[in-house]
Amino acid sequence: MISYKAETILTIAPDLYLRVATPDDAPALFNIINSQRPYLREWLPFVDFTRQVSDTAFYLQSIVNSTSDKVFVIVFEDCVCGLIGFKGIEYFNRRVEIGYWLSDHQQGKGIMFRSCIRLLQYAFEGLNMNRIQLKVAPKNYKSRNIPIKLGFTLEGTEREGELLNGHYHDLEVYSLLKKEWLAQKQDNL
Repeated sequence: MISYKAETILTIAPDLYLRVATPDDAPALFNIINSQRPYLREWLPFVDFTRQVSDTAFYLQSIVNSTSDKVFVIVFEDCVCGLIGFKGIEYFNRRVEIGYWLSDHQQGKGIMFRSCIRLLQYAFEGLNMNRIQLKVAPKNYKSRNIPIKLGFTLEGTEREGELLNGHYHDLEVYSLLKKEWLAQKQDNL
């Protein structure tokens, strides 16, 4: 079993890092969700179920106690601006899914792209994962550009894979293998 320390910080740049999320982050995250509901609810099914700070705190507490999920807050210029993390870690098969969201006000700065690179590095090199999967809605162009830019392979479509705003939506499934990650790193030397 892989253990995490609450103080885990994944540095990206002097003004950008990932820190393991705790229930203490609930007010900052809830404020983003609550002030940006129309923007976030377009692609995120949890937004409508997040009605008060305690809903966010409950979720974060459940992650703290989880052995299969781990979430990091994205901190840019000393402000929490989103979440990124691992969903459904399979230790035996060494595979995991990544999920993420970012405040509308921080879009277009490369924050999520750089956060994904750092999380991939942590997963492949720190946790020794072999496969990382990412699912995105086909029309969520900002989000789906990330796995494409990172060299993920589109494996197919999970038909009606997510219930969002009362309707089922397809999800594109992307994956990246450790050997592909290592080859990309070698090519960039």
